[in-house]
Amino acid sequence: MMEMSPERKTKLYRGLKIALIVFLAVVVANCFFGFRNYDRYGNKIENTIVITGHGEISAVPDIANIYFTITKDDKTVKNAQAGVAAIEGKALALLEAKGIEKKDIKTTNASFNPKYEYRQAVCPPIPMGAGTAGVTVNPASPYYYCPPSKQVITGYTASENITVKIRKTDSVGDIMQGLGTTGVSDLNGPNFTIDNEDSLKAQARKIAIDDAQAKAKVLAKDLGIRLGKMTSFNEGGNYPTPMYDKAMMSASSASPTPAVIPTGENLITSDVTITYEIR
Repeated sequence: MMEMSPERKTKLYRGLKIALIVFLAVVVANCFFGFRNYDRYGNKIENTIVITGHGEISAVPDIANIYFTITKDDKTVKNAQAGVAAIEGKALALLEAKGIEKKDIKTTNASFNPKYEYRQAVCPPIPMGAGTAGVTVNPASPYYYCPPSKQVITGYTASENITVKIRKTDSVGDIMQGLGTTGVSDLNGPNFTIDNEDSLKAQARKIAIDDAQAKAKVLAKDLGIRLGKMTSFNEGGNYPTPMYDKAMMSASSASPTPAVIPTGENLITSDVTITYEIR
């Protein structure tokens, strides 16, 4: 076996030294960049980008909800409840005549409560001679007792809260006018809603997602990056907001009890946030 010359050995050692240096540099670089992918708590840090999207859709409400209370005072619970029942009968008869179905009339609360008041007791008379030398005792003296006032029941209040769903929204004004003549109190509404609102929420969400995805593509192109998989998704919004036509509102406000109350439109919105990995 031939012995390697000193010159060749020097070249070999130099090559091995360079290879070792390159190897160590690669290891150090990998370690450095690897550590950069973790925070101080050991959680992996990913390069991500966050995009938001907005979607909205409007629709004419097809449901109107109104609310009213029936209240009656009387000396006894029985009579107070009978008074409520009499007014309720008139209200239900009117609603039935207007085409409202029983399933759309709901009692949300029924109660009766006693009515109290404070009454001063009658102070007893003080006979002559009760004091010294036949003089009437002064009521302010410690020897004179007058019973304090006390709380007594003077009657009862019976009440019912009723919610009515009206499916023909153009008849809301007429129905509210009629209920106002039956003796109900605290007549409130209408609150216009959409019966099948979930499908509209889904449409608004789809528009918001498409908006976010379109923004992500444009931004990725401008930044010169590639989008990876989606890492998170959040949705907000989906709150119906009523919108009214100003001309219709001014026309309706000219009459205190309009026969037709404008429904306007409900705006359903969705806001989404999508996070993508960056490649």
